[in-house]
Formats: sequence, C-alpha cells, structure tokens
Amino acid sequence: MRFSVNIPNFGDFADPRNVATAAAAAEQAGWDGLFVWDHVLHRRHQGRPFADPWMLLTAAALATSRIRLGTLLTPVPRYRPQQLARQVATLDRLSGGRVVFAAGLGGPIEDEYHSFGDAAEPRLLAERLDEGLELLSRFWSGEPVDHHGRHYEVRDVTLLPATVQRPRPPVWIGGFWPRRAPMRRAARWDGAVPLFETARHGHVPDVAEVRDLVGHVRRHRTAGDERPFEFVLGGATPPDAARAKDVIGPLHDAGATWWDERQVQTGPDLDRLPPVLRRIEAGPPVL
Repeated sequence: MRFSVNIPNFGDFADPRNVATAAAAAEQAGWDGLFVWDHVLHRRHQGRPFADPWMLLTAAALATSRIRLGTLLTPVPRYRPQQLARQVATLDRLSGGRVVFAAGLGGPIEDEYHSFGDAAEPRLLAERLDEGLELLSRFWSGEPVDHHGRHYEVRDVTLLPATVQRPRPPVWIGGFWPRRAPMRRAARWDGAVPLFETARHGHVPDVAEVRDLVGHVRRHRTAGDERPFEFVLGGATPPDAARAKDVIGPLHDAGATWWDERQVQTGPDLDRLPPVLRRIEAGPPVL
C-alpha cells in the first residue's frame, strides 16, 4: 500500500512556496505522493486566496525527486482539452514522469460552472468528461490527432513533447459512491478515487462499502486487462502508527492500494501549513 498527502489549493497552500515545503517534507518523511485540489471557486471557502494547481505542482516537482504528484481531482469539462494536455505533459516532463492524473466532473457544480455561465447539467458534463479523457490520452501520445466529436473538434494536431510516461500518465477517476456510473468509468482507466455519501472528505469510509465498491469496479474491468489498477481511499488518521494501522488495515484488506491523508473539510486546519506539516513530518502509517 502507498500513502499520499492531500492539500487544498487555497489558504496557506495558495503560496507555491508553502506547497514546495510540504512536498519536500512529505518526500523526506517517506510519503509516496502529494495531491492538491483543483478549484477555481469553492464558495464554502470564499474569502481565502486560491492558486492554480498546476503552478503549485510545478513548485512541488522542483522541490522533490521521488514522490508522485497530481490533482485530486481535475474537473476535465471545465478545461479545454488541449490546454490541459499541455499542462500535464509539461509537468510530467519536469518531474521525470511522476504525474498521476485524477479526473472527474468536479464540484461544487454550481460554483465551478454556473458561476461562470457554463453549462452544468451533469449528463452533459459526463459526456464532456468522457470525450475529453479520450482526447487527452491521444494528445499525450505525441501522435497526430483528428477528432470530430459531439463536444470537441481537432483537425490534424500533434502536441509535442509527449508525456514521459508511456503510453500516458496513470488516469484515476473520482466520483461519489454509491453512484455506479463514475466507478464504471473508473474501471476503463487506471484507478478509482471515490468519495462516499456516508463519509465526506477527511472521514474514513465504511469497510463494507469499500468492499462493495471494489467488487463493482472489478466486475466492470475489461477481461484480460493486466494493467495495474489502484483503489485510492482517504481520510484523517492519527499520527500514532498502531492506531492508524487499526484504521487503514481493514481497508487494505478490502482492496485499497493507496491511502490519501486528508484534513477534515470543515476543520480549522484544512488550509493551514503548520498543522498539515506536523502531520506530514510524523510520517505515513505503517501496516
């Protein structure tokens, strides 16, 4: 099992220097990854400064040499695919092939889409997500792309350089369980990053629900697909190793392959560097 640290892209972490500090501390303490949020607007946290996640991850890449880096998660329908492909490929080059790309519809939908006059009907966003992911995968190949879809059109375009990772960076898909459609989408890619209706950000999910989710995804995996597949769960654990093991051990047994350490979303320490840094420096749980 691998372990990552999860931070927002606002508050103290709107400063790329603070993200670089957190990333370097995570690598030093033995964590395997650092992931940042990708929000333009989140009204629950309004009044705080926000930063572009790809700029934050650039600072993290320059401060580290080993850990995985990415967003959890990027709302693909909010971006132009060609712009997003460039950002991810550039970061993958800079980091020496350490990018993980996590994708979904994003949210809150009212904040991220309606506030800017964009269409926000979930079915439409899901269509743009699927078509956008297909385009991203093709752009990252460095091969010529022609595409005539419902939402996007590309005419004989080759985006270079290609990503370092071949055929592309790992793609993880997020969504709320027990909604089945996002996890069926995840089964077509490289990982599932679920949130749970019964355990929101920062709260540990129920083991029985995790077993149901893992079984659902595995049933929808393509027969004969031997690519590694990740089940990424998250929450807040105590720094005491024995207590943390009691929390994560059953989830590992249920199929989790990554634990993403997260502050409780409504807690006062969510976007403050000092308490997050203390948790990072205490090190990842030990199973």
